[in-house]
Amino acid sequence: MQKLKTTDLNRVDVAAFKEQEKLPVVVVLDNVRSMNNVGSAFRTADGFSIEKIYLCGITAQPPHREIEKTAIGATASVDWKHYENTLDAIQDLKADGYKIIAIEQAVDSIYLHEFKPGQQEKYALIFGNEVNGVSEEVMAVIDNCIEIPQFGTKHSFNIVISAGIVLWDFYAKMRLLVK
Repeated sequence: MQKLKTTDLNRVDVAAFKEQEKLPVVVVLDNVRSMNNVGSAFRTADGFSIEKIYLCGITAQPPHREIEKTAIGATASVDWKHYENTLDAIQDLKADGYKIIAIEQAVDSIYLHEFKPGQQEKYALIFGNEVNGVSEEVMAVIDNCIEIPQFGTKHSFNIVISAGIVLWDFYAKMRLLVK
C-alpha cells in the first residue's frame, strides 16, 4: 500500500469549488468559543462541500490566524456569514425553506442513524457552544433535534467531531446511498 501524494488527489481549486454542486446544508455555529473549532468546522464543511456556514453570536470570524491554523484555507472556499443573534440566522434560513435541526441531547431527539434526510430538502444544522450546547432560545424554534449515540463515560463529543460525524452521515445518505 502506498499513500497518495497531494498532486495525485485531483482536488478542485477554490474557483471550481465555488461552482460545484453543494450538499444542501448550512452549518450554524451557535456561540462557539474556540477559534480552532471554527477553523475545523470550515475545513470539514469544505470536505463535504456544504453550502455555507453561519457564524453566530460570539463565534469568531475570519480572517484570523487562530481560525486559519485549522481551516488551512477553507475560509476562502466555504461561503460564510456572521449574525449577531442565532435567532436572526434561523429566521432567514426558515424563510429560505431550510429545515432547522439542532445537534443536541434532548427530550424526543432522534438518533442520527434513524434520521432520514429528504432528498429534496435543505437543512440547517446547529452546533452549539462547547460548554452549554445549543442555546435554550434556539431549541425553542427548531424543527427537529438529532442526537449522536454515545457509549463511553463522557457526556458529549467535541463540536467538530460532532460536525464531522453528522456531515458525513448526511453526505452518505443524500449523495452516496441514493437509490
